Amino acid sequence: MKRLFDISADSPNEKTEPAWWFVFSRRKLLVASEGSGLTVPLARDLTDLGFSLNGGIFLGTLEGRPCYAAALADPPAPPAGLVFQDLWGLYDRLAPTLIPIAFRGLHLLDWSHKTRFCKRCGSALQPKPGPPARECPQCGHLSFPRISPAVIVLVERDDRCLLASSPRFKGDFYSVLAGFAEPGETLEETVAREVREETGIEVTDIRYFGSQPWPFPDSLMIGFTARYAGGEIRVDGEEISDARWFTADQLPNIPGKISIARRLIDWFVEKQQANNGV
Repeated sequence: MKRLFDISADSPNEKTEPAWWFVFSRRKLLVASEGSGLTVPLARDLTDLGFSLNGGIFLGTLEGRPCYAAALADPPAPPAGLVFQDLWGLYDRLAPTLIPIAFRGLHLLDWSHKTRFCKRCGSALQPKPGPPARECPQCGHLSFPRISPAVIVLVERDDRCLLASSPRFKGDFYSVLAGFAEPGETLEETVAREVREETGIEVTDIRYFGSQPWPFPDSLMIGFTARYAGGEIRVDGEEISDARWFTADQLPNIPGKISIARRLIDWFVEKQQANNGV
């Protein structure tokens, strides 16, 4: 069965047909109104959208139509009907098929900006045909987009879940715990260590939940659930400013639906409602 979005498709030799353009300005995505929702503009090239920059990074094809990403540091005002909007607020208004492509575009744009010179010899890198990569013409070193694995976990204790707040959060905002995997660790070991380091809690029954690309700038969030095994909450006051056990009907301000953090919390709420016959 043909996939809706195909990252293995070959890049067109010429831009002769309208394509999906994922245009970013400081992580804000260019969108157009479509009924009650929003969509990504279709155009042959950026010049058709009123921008002078040509080119763009090929992302793949969506239902056979090419998709490109481009970054504009200080763009002029977009044409009528188009507007730059924060990616965080687009989850409920942008088609679900477009969100992961936008994430892919943002990730590759950041990588492209940061990967211009060879780490071995310092020579300017050149694009390499095929999957995203850059090659050094002097020493032959290949550079690929970096993906940083990070775990994110919802910890259950009877009818409560463990949520934490960080000094970098704005307002009364809590989320599930997360952290990056260390060299030599399994993901399950990362879960146990991060929960212990951030809250002093020990966990058991660590189970895989799901994953989500998270291009801020290059993470792959790998979700887990776990059960409380012991300990009392102790936070360090640096990475975590507060952590508490919350019931499903008394949750604080939590992440939006664009994130796997919210999917984990929603899973917990639905589980509790089912247990209570709601």
